[in-house]
Amino acid sequence: MFRIAQIDHVVLRVKNLQLMLDFYQQVLGCTLERQETDLGLYQLRAGNSLIDLVPVEQPLGQQGGKAPGAEGHNMDHLCLRIEPFESETLQQHFRSKGVTAGPVESRYGAEGKGPSIYIQDPEGNTIEIKGPPTLLT
Repeated sequence: MFRIAQIDHVVLRVKNLQLMLDFYQQVLGCTLERQETDLGLYQLRAGNSLIDLVPVEQPLGQQGGKAPGAEGHNMDHLCLRIEPFESETLQQHFRSKGVTAGPVESRYGAEGKGPSIYIQDPEGNTIEIKGPPTLLT
């Protein structure tokens, strides 16, 4: 038998590659680790995991059918566990990048209940930014 150790990667089909690269790098601090432009694959390092962006007009993105839009998304949300989780600093950072953040709420995750904030990337994908379980109960 086996056990799941962590999320390895998440793949997002995107309409505007540059806008999405800018968001994940400049707002969330991911780094572009690898790209295969002939396939349309752009892999961003997010801690121990990867966030893959595949433009809908390129070979990999075309395999998923119609582009995501207001009535159809590729996923419900992606949760990124961060440290440190300083709510005021996070809110200020997101505001400075033109990103609207929801309120800090205690939500359950892989490590138990802890603080989190929801934001959206430029194409409407919801991202939960989550702190450790001991900060907020």
